[in-house]
Amino acid sequence: MYDRILFPTDGSEGVDRATDHAVDAASRYDATLHVLYVVDSDIVTAYSGDEFVSGAEGAEETLTDAGEAALESVAEQAEAADVDVVTHMVHGVPHEEILRYIDEEDIDLTVMGSKTRPGDYRRMLGSVTERVSRQSAAPVSIVKTTVSE
Repeated sequence: MYDRILFPTDGSEGVDRATDHAVDAASRYDATLHVLYVVDSDIVTAYSGDEFVSGAEGAEETLTDAGEAALESVAEQAEAADVDVVTHMVHGVPHEEILRYIDEEDIDLTVMGSKTRPGDYRRMLGSVTERVSRQSAAPVSIVKTTVSE
């Protein structure tokens, strides 16, 4: 049913439950798990004013390091479950890059985590998961994540 499953991750707290679901789905369907990390260009460019150029470089390096750690963590879990895994890091607007990856890699299912956020937060900033689930032509499985306060 599914040959290519995508798991976009930001490596944040609470992502473990969504990771478990993605690895389990790939294992059950003998699918390749694609793990994607998007370095958010909006965050990097927020620091790109003349006086903040070194801040932009630092922000990009920090986000890249976090992405590498997130990809490695999921890849290790997938490999331990004997799941074929492909990792990929891109720079851009997260929901746009995820949707592009879904199309370009002919993804059959996307598994995404979603945190419970206050209504004002969602109205002001939106949700990457919500945008992807509304705009993706392929199925999207949303796993509610828990975050300790």
